[in-house]
Amino acid sequence: MSTATLHRWSEIEPEQLNPLLTRQFVTGSLAMFARVVLAKGCVVPRHSHPNEQITFITEGALRFDYDDGTSHTVKAGEILVIPGNLAHSATALEDTIDFDIFAPPRQDWIDKDDSYLRR
Repeated sequence: MSTATLHRWSEIEPEQLNPLLTRQFVTGSLAMFARVVLAKGCVVPRHSHPNEQITFITEGALRFDYDDGTSHTVKAGEILVIPGNLAHSATALEDTIDFDIFAPPRQDWIDKDDSYLRR
C-alpha cells in the first residue's frame, strides 16, 4: 500500500481570515501547498518568515512590495519565488487566486499564530 495521501480542495474547509481573504492548505513533512483567494483591494501586511515561498497566480494579479522600494506585480500564469526571511507585503490588484508552496511548512499557519492575516 502506498503512503501517498490524496486531498481535494472541495473537502478542505476554507478558512476565512478576514473579509477579503480565505485560504486552504495541505502539508507534507517538507512542504506546504496553499490555495489563497483574495478579493480586490486585500492587503497582506508586511511580514517575513524563514520559509521559502513559491507563488503561482492562476487568476487576477498581486503586487508584492519589498523594504528596498522595489515591487513585483505577478499576474495569472506567472510565478514568483520569495527567499526565506525577505520581508514583503502583497496587495490584490484584482480578485485573485494564488497557489503557494512553502518549504518547510508554515508552522505559524498550522498553529493559527498568524494574526497579521486576521485583521
